[in-house]
Amino acid sequence: MASSSEDPVLERYFKGHKAAITSVDFSPNGKQLATASWDTFLMLWNLKPNTRAYRYVGHKDVVTSVQFSPHGNLLASASRDRTVRLWIPDKKGKSSEFKAHTAPVRSVDFSADGQFLVTASEDKSIKVWNMYRQRFLYSLYRHTHWVRCARFSPDGRLIVSCSEDKTVKIWDTTSKQCVNNFSDSVGFANYVNFNPSGTCVASAGSDHTVKIWDIRVNKLLQHYQVHSCGVNYLSFHPSGNYLISASSDGTLKILDLLEGRLIYTLQGHTGPVLTVSFSKGGELFASGGADTQILLWRTNFNELHSKDPNKRNLKRLHFESSPHLLDIYPRSPHPHERKTETVEINPKLDVINMQISSPPVVDILSFDSTTMTGSTGRALPDKGEDICGYFVNPSLLPPECSAAAMKKKPEDMSELPSESQRSVPLAVADALEHIMEQLNVLTQTVSILEQRLTLTEDKLKDCLENQQKLFRVIHHKS
Repeated sequence: MASSSEDPVLERYFKGHKAAITSVDFSPNGKQLATASWDTFLMLWNLKPNTRAYRYVGHKDVVTSVQFSPHGNLLASASRDRTVRLWIPDKKGKSSEFKAHTAPVRSVDFSADGQFLVTASEDKSIKVWNMYRQRFLYSLYRHTHWVRCARFSPDGRLIVSCSEDKTVKIWDTTSKQCVNNFSDSVGFANYVNFNPSGTCVASAGSDHTVKIWDIRVNKLLQHYQVHSCGVNYLSFHPSGNYLISASSDGTLKILDLLEGRLIYTLQGHTGPVLTVSFSKGGELFASGGADTQILLWRTNFNELHSKDPNKRNLKRLHFESSPHLLDIYPRSPHPHERKTETVEINPKLDVINMQISSPPVVDILSFDSTTMTGSTGRALPDKGEDICGYFVNPSLLPPECSAAAMKKKPEDMSELPSESQRSVPLAVADALEHIMEQLNVLTQTVSILEQRLTLTEDKLKDCLENQQKLFRVIHHKS
């Protein structure tokens, strides 16, 4: 079927990575795109034509996930090198490294308010971090195999995770307990996320499927079998009306969730598509794949649903809300209702012919927070005030900002003296910091074991009480 003005179009593509693209994310203002790759680098692309790109060097293995913070003044990345890094996305290359996982880290995700970060790892755990203090908070253990992804709900009350143990779990961030569990006997989910209203969860299946569950009534709402290989990634349009999927079959598929059908197949990549993401406003989306290319697409159908019928349901984020299918996917006049077929868009020749794909790349070497004590000559990044307000850890701040923070929070700064004031060598301080992190992990583990022991004791007590009641009843009858 011929394409029309409302169909997605390929705008441009970016080439600079040397290996497969694993993750893409737009900045909140929509002016930049961050990408992660098997080549161990992060790259930051400016969406204005003919502007240079920045390549961040620091991870020692495949970078598996990247995400902007809600304020746009931080980038979080996960890697197979077992670390999570926080970067200030400017020319300075400052980063802070988190070490608590004991195996490759598969995903990072900020809470909507930017206060917390959740990470998922092949060590079978999910960890939550406090961004204000840059400290590990707690772990979630219930998965029995590698955890591939963990994401916060829009209101931050829940976390959804998926694992190669073939389960999708919902966690309550207050009680730190698993409150819901969806299992699949065929395949496992490569990626999972909440819809924008927080009422549903979508999963990208290794069994080639896309599934959407209503978490309020624990039912499978929609089940799509539109790909011929495993689905690697999903992204909801901000309206919640569309979902785009990336698959190893080399295609992107756009699903209309109101009508419950496939409306677009996009074929710009020349190999497996590993990641896809809508911009925060939904007017653009980007995809990356094994062909090392990042494709930037213009949505076009975004304007047709700018007045979103779902907005009236955004307040319905609680389990006690009355669940109705029409609350989530209200039926309304639809611009594609006259189309009976899926539109296929194949701009591979356009990709080959575009000449604006390779901007000059500047390498930025990472300055770890643990070694960045002599950075007095560095200038403030563009949005220094925002960064000052966001960080307490002075090792990630520009020096002028650190001075201001020193006056503001002396109790926090006393933990991190300058190199000239240190009474122990930096390497020893690093080792002590790492030991403290591991002790935090052990403390959390012991706490979890104590909770489980208490629960077991309570259950045993209940059983004994019930047994005594039964004995009394039997004795009374006899």
